[in-house]
Amino acid sequence: MRYNRKRYFVLTVIFALTLCLSTGLSRVLSASGSTNTYTWDIPNWLPEPVVPADNPMTAEKVELGRNLFYEQRLSVNGKFSCASCHIQALAFTDAKPVGVGATGEKHPRNTMSLANIAYNSVLTWANPGMKQLEGQALVPMFGEHPVEMGLAGKEEEVLQILRDDSNYQKLFAAAFGKGNNININNLTKAIAAFERTLISANSPYDRYRYGNDKNAISASAKRGEALFNSERLECFHCHGGFNFSDSIKHKRLAFEEIAFHNTGLYNIDGKGAYPGKNTGVYEMTHEPSDMGKFKAPTLRNIALTAPYMHDGSIATLEEVIEHYAAGGRTIHVGKNAGVGSENPLKSQFISGFQLNPREKQDLLEFLQSLTDKSFITNSNFKIPDNKIRNPER
Repeated sequence: MRYNRKRYFVLTVIFALTLCLSTGLSRVLSASGSTNTYTWDIPNWLPEPVVPADNPMTAEKVELGRNLFYEQRLSVNGKFSCASCHIQALAFTDAKPVGVGATGEKHPRNTMSLANIAYNSVLTWANPGMKQLEGQALVPMFGEHPVEMGLAGKEEEVLQILRDDSNYQKLFAAAFGKGNNININNLTKAIAAFERTLISANSPYDRYRYGNDKNAISASAKRGEALFNSERLECFHCHGGFNFSDSIKHKRLAFEEIAFHNTGLYNIDGKGAYPGKNTGVYEMTHEPSDMGKFKAPTLRNIALTAPYMHDGSIATLEEVIEHYAAGGRTIHVGKNAGVGSENPLKSQFISGFQLNPREKQDLLEFLQSLTDKSFITNSNFKIPDNKIRNPER
């Protein structure tokens, strides 16, 4: 999402300096405050996520992060939390075309799923430099363009609310040790630790492909998998691997993989232009070739995360398939009119294909087999009992 670069730069510098000064101390405090060595609750076939050395995983830190993730007082109106845009039942998305912040401001981008975010080499739709969850957490809290949580200039006010709360006093002490432990640095570390636990790996497809359960998915879904991984459709080039994304990192990889793609969603001027607030990586680099390039998100739980694309402009999975089958979207009228299939900047993998009705249904069956019901009902990810969910989203 877009943000005030100057303010974000200042916040990032403060965060980095605090991190450097406190790394040794935080390790001591974390060790003294934690009674458990963290054990990943993941199947053997799944690699462990990469965790920053200065923010080791502990059960206490994760529990603090879960409370903060659902904390509505971390917003300008006291009615908004991270969970307002990242709802567990929707694979931590919000079913809206674009995100809407605490002040009601609409964002230019669709809310991304947090499923398996621990494996993401880059964290947002189109910022190649946003790689650490700890730093990314600053943007929704303190960013101003657009406003999400709306906490810019209210840092000390928010920290005082947490310091005056007896429950948070205990949670921060358990996670980071006693002392002056309620600060922005530890707050972002805890939220990041919780987010790294949001791992989805128990869909019917997982049980079929990795669990040796040949009956876990239908014959139709198996045919859809073959189509998905064929050179004819070429879906797997951008949505490959266990996380169905080509931007990935984990402990079994020698280096992180990062990629951004133009899918021919727009072609406003016939030269590849995208709408002004959604120009993709171009917004960061100003390189003409980066116009319209966005990250290929994970397809895990994709049936739950409509609407689709970076701006939520495609309503259903059926329409997404039609977009790729056409080799790019054609918009006939309006300010965004253009023939996406003729976008000169689009990826070479977006070349179009033909499907008969049965093949289209097979592909849909495969995509629907990626829904992990245990992930969206996991009690470890739900709102803590001491929190009250705001009925207004």
